[in-house]
Amino acid sequence: MNLNSKIFGITQVVISTIMMNAQSTNAKLPGDPALVSNKATIDKLINYDKGNFKYKVEDYFARPKASQFKISPDGQYLSYKEKDKDSKNHVYVKDLKSGKITKALVEKDDLIRSYGWLDKKRLFYTQDRGGNENIHLYAADIDGKNLKDLTPFDGITLGMVRLVKDTPFVIVTMNKNNKQIFEPYKINFNTGETTQLYENKDVNSPIDDYLFDKDGNLRGYSILENGLTTKLYYKDLATGKFNLLKSTDWKDGFNVISFNDNSKNKDEAYVVTNLDSDKSRIVLYDLKKNSIIKEIYSNPTFDVSSISKAGKNRNYELDYISYNGIKNETIPVSNFYKTIHDKLSSEFGDKQFSIVSSDDNNDKLLVVVDSDKLYGKYYEYDTKSKTTKLLFDLMPQLKEEDMAEMRPIEFKSRDGLRIHGYITLPKAALEGKKVPLIVNPHGGPQGIRDNWGFNPETQLFASRGYATLQVNFRISGGYGKKFQTSGYKQIGRKAMDDVEDGVKYAIEQGWIDKDKVAIYGGSHGGYATLMGLIKTPDLYSCGVDYVGVSNIFTFFDSFPEYWKPYKEMVKQIWYDLDNPEEAKIAKEVSPVFQIDKIKKPLFVVQGANDPRVNINESDQIVKALRGKGFEVPYMVKYDEGHGFGKEPNRLEFYKSMLGFFAENFNK
Repeated sequence: MNLNSKIFGITQVVISTIMMNAQSTNAKLPGDPALVSNKATIDKLINYDKGNFKYKVEDYFARPKASQFKISPDGQYLSYKEKDKDSKNHVYVKDLKSGKITKALVEKDDLIRSYGWLDKKRLFYTQDRGGNENIHLYAADIDGKNLKDLTPFDGITLGMVRLVKDTPFVIVTMNKNNKQIFEPYKINFNTGETTQLYENKDVNSPIDDYLFDKDGNLRGYSILENGLTTKLYYKDLATGKFNLLKSTDWKDGFNVISFNDNSKNKDEAYVVTNLDSDKSRIVLYDLKKNSIIKEIYSNPTFDVSSISKAGKNRNYELDYISYNGIKNETIPVSNFYKTIHDKLSSEFGDKQFSIVSSDDNNDKLLVVVDSDKLYGKYYEYDTKSKTTKLLFDLMPQLKEEDMAEMRPIEFKSRDGLRIHGYITLPKAALEGKKVPLIVNPHGGPQGIRDNWGFNPETQLFASRGYATLQVNFRISGGYGKKFQTSGYKQIGRKAMDDVEDGVKYAIEQGWIDKDKVAIYGGSHGGYATLMGLIKTPDLYSCGVDYVGVSNIFTFFDSFPEYWKPYKEMVKQIWYDLDNPEEAKIAKEVSPVFQIDKIKKPLFVVQGANDPRVNINESDQIVKALRGKGFEVPYMVKYDEGHGFGKEPNRLEFYKSMLGFFAENFNK
């Protein structure tokens, strides 16, 4: 199975904490609190963002009044989050017949990270503490009663969560018995009764993925042997024995998406693979015979990895295939979905739309419509009458005619690679004026990419007259195996070259004032910010490092326990610190060892409970720079983790960052 998305990205397994979670007044605060800038320093930054602007930070980053609408399985209820005066997002349930609204889930100090329907009378939600990502799974009735913590274990990390339809069970994976490895459990979401389904004992070659069918039966599992080889075992339904099906290098992909329950062949499954191709493609596969039945879909330029199937009411037929190309693309398959797709396409034109919720009979669908200029609107689609009805505009204060265009771009790198990306251009740039540019490298870095659509950050920057460049540099996902692996062991080097080449391209188009270019990013993007100020100190006016790595050595040392089985893999992506030559390179591209090259202003931002990038990463760079007399404003939030989730913190961060850019662009 493809493990590229297992670590360091948005879509990977949930990360557990690696430091003390300081939530009480008596606990020692993480990091060195003496380094953190005082309120006066931050307020001074904020005050630099002055002007007659039509939109405020709150217009982009205050949570919508209501969001995350979902239909109950029986179609009788509509659930949604609604924000109160204190910016808490509680979950409400509306009876669609009577109109009665009930507050079902109450958000207190910690964020409700996600929620959904378990059955027609019961909801689930996930929650950690202060951003530490020790996420627990909870269940409650639609009136808020019978609340249960379904994973009431200290220090565990929740991995997969899978509902077994038409039963009172969910299957989860968690590292309850050994913090390095995950095991599957079946939990009764009414009673909380928990049953372990399989043991995962070998820390050196742990099971890192499990394959279940729709009825909750374990049908296969994959072992990561010695950190680099993936071995997929599949269950023979006649003998009950698990036999080795595939042995592949970790860089290669063979992922079972789901079984084809529309077929009488119980061994038939939809698989995304790149074993015999550069781009990931979807095939129909016979797991018993270990052979491809037929190809379902492939694309010559982009990886394809997602499908959507119907439920029991339409015998689990394949509805559509989707992938991220230049924009989000959907390929209709079933006649049922083709009718829906044709109707929505004609109604919404070049905007993107996606089905986000449905009742079990597919009578009512909830559809989100968005574009580069539209944050998002919820529509209800009636499949019988084939009519749409506007349900909720998430950000009505943001008018499409005022928003900036996000333009797809392509250019060649200095060594000949075709690089994709996006530039968001304020109106002044389209009118021929050269504008400031904010370069925004994405996180990950491997397997992650930037996509087309509404981006509150780039739109906020555009409201101040700034363009934003997002480069899908080598190592980004979605463009094939060769492109992604070409960035391995090039973090801080050729990956940064691609970003710089993107800046050169944008300047050559006549959009950008070359003397007003800033760099900002989170996670790997924060690391790239530091490296940008070091590698090309004359290119940038300033930089904002948001939860970024500053020292590859201490970053590796601070891995959580369950990242340790992937350490050999990480050595192939980043650098092998046990190899003297690569350790030398790692030191050269670790910003904390290159601080003498940083000459432009830097703003550092960190969540104190961050389990992915320890607060020590930000403390180090701030302390080192201040040690040589270089002043660095430093914002830390002690109730946040890897990125700020709480609205007041987000607003303060973006206001401060705008002020920081305004101060340095106007020097």
